[in-house]
Amino acid sequence: MSGSSTLELQRSSDAPVSGSSSCTPASDDKAMLKAAADLTRDLNVAKPSIYWADMLGSAAIGYAGLLAAIFATSTPVAIVAGVMAVIALYRAGSFIHELTHIKPNAVPGFRLVWNLIVGIPLLVPSFMYEGVHNQHHAKRYYGTVNDPEYLPLALMKPWTLPVFLIAALLAPVGMLIRFGILAPLSLLSPKLRDAVVAKYSGLQINPKFRRPQPEGAFRRQWLALEVACSIWAVGLLAMVAAGVISVRDFLIFLGVASGVMFLNQVRTLVAHLWENDGEPMTVTAQFLDSVNVPPPATLPIVWAPVGLRYHALHHLLPGLPYHALGEAHRRLCKTLKHDSSYHDSSHRGLSGLVGRLAASSWSARAH
Repeated sequence: MSGSSTLELQRSSDAPVSGSSSCTPASDDKAMLKAAADLTRDLNVAKPSIYWADMLGSAAIGYAGLLAAIFATSTPVAIVAGVMAVIALYRAGSFIHELTHIKPNAVPGFRLVWNLIVGIPLLVPSFMYEGVHNQHHAKRYYGTVNDPEYLPLALMKPWTLPVFLIAALLAPVGMLIRFGILAPLSLLSPKLRDAVVAKYSGLQINPKFRRPQPEGAFRRQWLALEVACSIWAVGLLAMVAAGVISVRDFLIFLGVASGVMFLNQVRTLVAHLWENDGEPMTVTAQFLDSVNVPPPATLPIVWAPVGLRYHALHHLLPGLPYHALGEAHRRLCKTLKHDSSYHDSSHRGLSGLVGRLAASSWSARAH
């Protein structure tokens, strides 16, 4: 659940960090865009076997870790098992991103099964992202006030960064409130229902974004998932209140869920450079405001799974399956000249990106 407070913006007049390309080129790099399309035409087909094995395996490891943490008899074992659960369930949960991009019949049954074993139990059903994330990829919306997944964090006050992360830790509690309390009550109040849909039904970071009412087949899918999540949330809270589930076990579950959301928020923090102040951007500018963290970096396997380490490339080719992004990146690096804009999107790792963002926000504070 996103926050509702508006964060104060303050634009920085500093030049881009040395060694990086400006994220506001006057025109598109047409050679790069053409190469990206031409070199990857054969990679556009999703491979169901990879999707199923990766998602189901990650979920199985995650829930095994959660159970091990719950039944552990020593604190160190519980911590190790909990960390394993966070990492694996984060990977399984990251497939919500793929659900917004793959064609409906590309991996038959995947959306339903993902919701049953990941989305509903963790209270992040796919409708919370579908229809929201797609707007982030709209060329005319990216980086503007109409983008639900963009805030100019590099131009905002330094305190917004820790608040951004702390909000993720509280997200599971917010989801319990949203599905266990607000959703049932909204059946009695059309006004509350409008607020729940507009403000509390999207995995968004832009507090000004308001979601419209769903329509057609998507509305039916939304309602079915929302009912399922509400039954689970109410049932979970009732079992804790009745002592069927101990407070300790419930807190471990919440802790793992918070860890998943926190890890995702860290990844979101460095998915872009967040340097646009609301003006429309060219496709190349959107690409350069996004981040690739390719090999030889190894830690992105943990914090940017399911193709998210190639986030800039994903913005060039949003329909490309996650398992094809690595090969697409290799082809482009081999083909494009050294001075191509494509290479300017690659960064070394998490610490450098966080440092750049923090330095930019402190610079904004001084102006």
